[in-house]
Amino acid sequence: MNDIITFMKQSTQKILYGTVTIASVIGFIASFLQMIEKVELLKNPHAVLTCNINAIFSCTNILNAWQSSVFGFPNSLMCIAFFAMTMALGLVGWTGGSMNKKLRLTFQGFALFFIGFGFWYLWQSIFIVGALCIFCIFCYAAVLTISGAWLRLNSNETCLNKKHQKCLNNMIAKNFDILIWVVIAIVIIAEMLIKFAN
Repeated sequence: MNDIITFMKQSTQKILYGTVTIASVIGFIASFLQMIEKVELLKNPHAVLTCNINAIFSCTNILNAWQSSVFGFPNSLMCIAFFAMTMALGLVGWTGGSMNKKLRLTFQGFALFFIGFGFWYLWQSIFIVGALCIFCIFCYAAVLTISGAWLRLNSNETCLNKKHQKCLNNMIAKNFDILIWVVIAIVIIAEMLIKFAN
């Protein structure tokens, strides 16, 4: 019986690490393509970018806004680094390797930072800049997925007290954690519809 439980736990962990890896690959490709577009725009301010689909999905408007370089360099550079490191960690876990608890919790913290940062960035894009970048949407979807997977991987090793730990475990057992990520995505989609549906 213990062997079956151990096998199921390992299988679940492999699926979660695989999810982290695949989402990181998607986020890495999206942020890398956005970086290429940013470089093209820096070389030629009048360049017609391939990600300019229409007036709403306009990378040019987004990449020219100060919000796309909050820390003094393109946000996509920060995303490239994050997704590359997360991809590496995901691969380690997916292939059966083990990693330090602190390292996993640190990257869960990074993922949560990007959840907040991405929410702010998309809010700014929608309501202040008045445009969307298709690559940003893919990056944020990847971050939501990565955050969900890290939460499940680290759920039994948090620094919560027993009461809160039990609450977290019950929430995950009932898949309420997935509902949280879906609600965040729905809120962002609702914001887009409110702004651009007319």
